[in-house]
Amino acid sequence: MEYGKTLRVTLVGAICLSLAACGGNRGGDAPSSTARTISHKEEIQGAATKSSVFDFLNAKPDQTVQVNRYLWTASLDVLSFLPVQSVDPFTGVIVTGYGTPPGGGRSYRATVHIKDPALDARSLNLALQSKGGPVSASTTRAVEDAILSRARQLRIADKKL
Repeated sequence: MEYGKTLRVTLVGAICLSLAACGGNRGGDAPSSTARTISHKEEIQGAATKSSVFDFLNAKPDQTVQVNRYLWTASLDVLSFLPVQSVDPFTGVIVTGYGTPPGGGRSYRATVHIKDPALDARSLNLALQSKGGPVSASTTRAVEDAILSRARQLRIADKKL
């Protein structure tokens, strides 16, 4: 019985070592006998095709997604009547639950995606939904305009300080 357990542990260890060896030479330079000059285009194409099982562990901490802070704050201000379900400031996503606007009778929910650090209409992506189905494009556009206007007001107020 002890022989079977030892065999299994050895086999699992060998599989782990062989899988770790698949990562390739990522840390150092290539040996001088195989070194050659690589053009910028070849380097980009090579980086796109080379991958490993462990690539998700090699994430670079200096690579961040930037979100426009004025659009972020304006979105939360304009949609403050909706309960916030989740926010992710690193990817720029705000998801809300259903809520009724002040003076309104219809409930809405929203998903906001801020995908660029520029204070621009292209940076803002808004999806509105009501319990009765999709919301008209004019309603969505009106809410987007309100968020952009509030973001511009915040930027102007920030420059005055």
